[in-house]
Amino acid sequence: MRTALYPGTFDPITNGHLDLVKRALRLFDRLIVAVGTARDKAPLFTIDERVEFIRAAVRGIGDVEVIPFEGLLVDVVRGAGAVAIIRGLREVSDFEYEFQMALMNRRLASEIETVFLMPSERYTYLDSTIVKEVVMLGGDVEGLVPEPVQEALLTKRRNR
Repeated sequence: MRTALYPGTFDPITNGHLDLVKRALRLFDRLIVAVGTARDKAPLFTIDERVEFIRAAVRGIGDVEVIPFEGLLVDVVRGAGAVAIIRGLREVSDFEYEFQMALMNRRLASEIETVFLMPSERYTYLDSTIVKEVVMLGGDVEGLVPEPVQEALLTKRRNR
């Protein structure tokens, strides 16, 4: 059984992330979605909320496990028994950062591969930051995030 790990902050998970989950499952038997603590960011949702949003969103998709993580990514990948890291590339500007991270991960753990996947064209512009910004400014993100996430974002907007 070949396992891959898809790391991210997922603050919040979008339908673009879910698209990559489905694409990764075409290549691997099992996928672990690893939700990072995002110490260097100020997440809108707690790590527990993000983990629960993803668990609800991936229910029934395939062999997907969702875990929180902190620390060095390659240590988490090794501990999970995964052979690859899944990363999404939406645009050229993503490539530079992702390439740098992939090379560092390869230096730290040469047995772990990084697999870059492109989302469906309809999600190439989509990221968590823009979703949060649109919602907080009163815009509609229906169809861009799972329904429970949309509801939680609207609640956050009302409570600000």
